[in-house]
Amino acid sequence: MVFDRNHTNLQAILDDFNATHPKLQFVAESVVDTTLNDLDISIHRTPNDWKISIYRKPTFTGTIIPYTSNHPTQHKYAAIKFLYNRLHSYDLQKDEYRQEENIIHNILHNNSFSINTLKPSDHRPVKQQTSQSPKHKWATFTYMGRETTYITNIFRLSSFKIAFRTNNIIQKIFMYKNRNPDKLSFSGVYKLYARTVKKPT
Repeated sequence: MVFDRNHTNLQAILDDFNATHPKLQFVAESVVDTTLNDLDISIHRTPNDWKISIYRKPTFTGTIIPYTSNHPTQHKYAAIKFLYNRLHSYDLQKDEYRQEENIIHNILHNNSFSINTLKPSDHRPVKQQTSQSPKHKWATFTYMGRETTYITNIFRLSSFKIAFRTNNIIQKIFMYKNRNPDKLSFSGVYKLYARTVKKPT
C-alpha cells in the first residue's frame, strides 16, 4: 500500500483489519532503507522509479537435491527449472538479473551440478495448462536407480504419464517401528532381526 503519512494513519488501518475477525491478525511491514520484502521479491524505491530483485530469507542455505543423490532426474531438475523460470518471468533490470544468475550458478556448483546443466531452450518459463488440455492417466514408480528409468521409458509412447516417488525420506529413516518401546523384549528384537536375515539352508 502506497500512502502519504501526512494524511493516512497506518496504525488505524491495521486496527480496522485486525477487528474484522478475532482469528485473523495482520502485521504491517514498512519500508526499510527504501526496500520492502514481499514474498520472494524485494521492491526497491529509487528517486524516479521502482525496481525489484529476488528476495531470500536469511535462513536460506542454497540446498537443493544434489546431483549425486539417488533421486529421479526429474526431481533433481525441478528446483533448477523453477529458479530459471523465476529469473525469466520477473521483470529484473540488468544488474539484478546478472546477480540472480550468479546466485543460481553458485547453487548449481554447491550441489554438484554443472553450470550448463540445462540448455538455454530449457530456461523458458513454463506455460500454464489450459482447461482444454487432454487429461492423462498417471503411473507411479518407486525410484530405485537408473534401472527404474530404463523400465519407465517403455511407457513414454503410451498414454500414461510417469511419476516417481522415493523411499529415502526422513520420516522413514527416523520412524521407530515398535510403538511401545517400554515393552521391548529380546523376542521382539529377535523377530525384527529374523525378518532381515535369510534362514540358512
